Amino acid sequence: MTSDMRPLNSQKGQTCGVSDQACHSKSKNDNDGKPSRAKVNGVSSLSGSHNDEKFLKENSGACNLNSDHANSLSVDGVRVSIARSELIDNSDHDGCLHVKNESCMACDDLLQESDGEQHGGTLEDLFSFNDEEDDDSDWEPSARLALDRWFCLNCTVPNMEDFAHCQNCNELKGSAVVGYDAFKAHLAQAAFLSSDTALPSVSTAVGFDERMLLHSEIEIKPNPHPERPDRLRAIAASLAAAGIFPSKCVMVPPREITKEELLTAHTSDHIDSVEQTKNMLYSYFTSDTYANGHSACAAKLAAGICADLASLIVSGHARNGFAMVRPPGHHAGVKQAMGFCLHNNAAVAALAAQRAGAKKVLIVDWDVHHGNGTQEIFDGDNSVLYISLHRHEDGSFYPGTGAAHEVGVMDGQGFSVNIPWSRGGVGDNDYIFAFQHVVLPIAAEFAPDITIISAGFDAARGDPLGCCDVTPAGYSRMTSMLTACSQGKLLVILEGGYNLRSISSSATEVVKVLLGDNPIYHTGATEPSEEGIQTVLQVLSIQQQFWPVLVPSFASVLSLQRSVFSKYTSEGNKKRKHAGGAGPFWWKWGSKRLLYEVLFEGRCLRKIKDTCKEKSNDEAEP
Repeated sequence: MTSDMRPLNSQKGQTCGVSDQACHSKSKNDNDGKPSRAKVNGVSSLSGSHNDEKFLKENSGACNLNSDHANSLSVDGVRVSIARSELIDNSDHDGCLHVKNESCMACDDLLQESDGEQHGGTLEDLFSFNDEEDDDSDWEPSARLALDRWFCLNCTVPNMEDFAHCQNCNELKGSAVVGYDAFKAHLAQAAFLSSDTALPSVSTAVGFDERMLLHSEIEIKPNPHPERPDRLRAIAASLAAAGIFPSKCVMVPPREITKEELLTAHTSDHIDSVEQTKNMLYSYFTSDTYANGHSACAAKLAAGICADLASLIVSGHARNGFAMVRPPGHHAGVKQAMGFCLHNNAAVAALAAQRAGAKKVLIVDWDVHHGNGTQEIFDGDNSVLYISLHRHEDGSFYPGTGAAHEVGVMDGQGFSVNIPWSRGGVGDNDYIFAFQHVVLPIAAEFAPDITIISAGFDAARGDPLGCCDVTPAGYSRMTSMLTACSQGKLLVILEGGYNLRSISSSATEVVKVLLGDNPIYHTGATEPSEEGIQTVLQVLSIQQQFWPVLVPSFASVLSLQRSVFSKYTSEGNKKRKHAGGAGPFWWKWGSKRLLYEVLFEGRCLRKIKDTCKEKSNDEAEP
């Protein structure tokens, strides 16, 4: 932990951290010009307009947004206010404010890393607006009003004051989550499931507890943290609006994980360091991994819910489950907290599943960031197969780990499978392609007793940190493909995802698949990108020595790569796909592509024409 820790009696004019808005005044736009609510595909309502109809259609069932909303909840007999996140939350990893060479670039140079971090960006990099390298005054509370800008409450991206809609997700300025009250009203009516329940196997169990909303950043900073309580509110509101909760699923009674259970994944020092945050107003493990007085409880609740869901699924009391939890966990390693993560929920769930009788556990991590903590915990364990699909870009994308050659150690060699994308903008086609040729063949050969998905939705379209292009349909298809791996025994655990519309619509589609609905299929092109083919081929060339079942896939993908190369060669003009399509007109100027086409290609064409004309004239002469 860093030394930036405040005791509870040093409040600096703030409350104790129970309210995630109490330390801040409302934005001046919160109550001005509130548009009326509109129906979004019959699933959720929002306040304000959203001009991108395609984005709305592909993210239907997303969070309900309104410009003024607050909830209340009772914790230990004390009634407190849980208002929408505004300025006290802040942001991590690599940002997507400036696009260069089709990759997400941080605004400023990376700050010096703390001892517990691996190389990669931090929140300061994402939202620093100063041009001078070492000037971080804009990050200080005293400079929070230095620039006229507002932060989108849907995706946390900063916008200049003149814009009425977010330039990243097109959300209306001042929008906030609504609809959570409808979910909360159903909590008292929900049926609870436990190992003592006399019912036969039920369909889908959901894990949630309102106390996890109390985990928020207390220190005043100029920009909202992307890992904020509204993430859970948005998903909960979407599930309620879709009619999924509580009529189609049951709840798991929440409980805090015990220290003895945590010791199977973490060191005693790590567990104690998280527990000590109960006595602090706020504290930081890394520059972007915060804690307040409620964070230790939230982290133990998240881990306890995941452990119990895994046990219930293995024992047959539930067919599958969805853990709607925070803080996330897959970056938390054996002895360190980082990347917004305190305890490793997926690792704790896997170990609980083994205690319940599972001999082999498959963890599929589709969060856009590599789950370095999960890989570390099971690096030498051949009873847990860890497969991760993530942006890597030769280690330049947070957290820098997860290269294809990281395959595990000792007995665990071959049981870490990393599929590292070489760029941003990766979408459904590449993910499905990787599933078909790498994930599913290995999973079928491994034959797990339970499959756990570290379901980060930050590879979703519109996410400010992931900058990729996976749609809710893509997530539903991947979920459906994994249901066959362990006879339907599937546990989905929420990890990252910082666009409220994207995570709520994607999570809703995933839960629908858990409930037995068919996945969504798009009728468009299904070919993977050239970069996707190259990444999968690299993984197959390494992993086939551990998994001979991949040899046919390697031959097939190699043949596909050659045909794609031949196609581009025959066309004579190899074109790199831009994420999300050809891109707007201004994108061509930004990449100098239009300038190249106009000046260079035009000059070459004129030269060729002149040469042909001269040759024709020469041949015509006697």
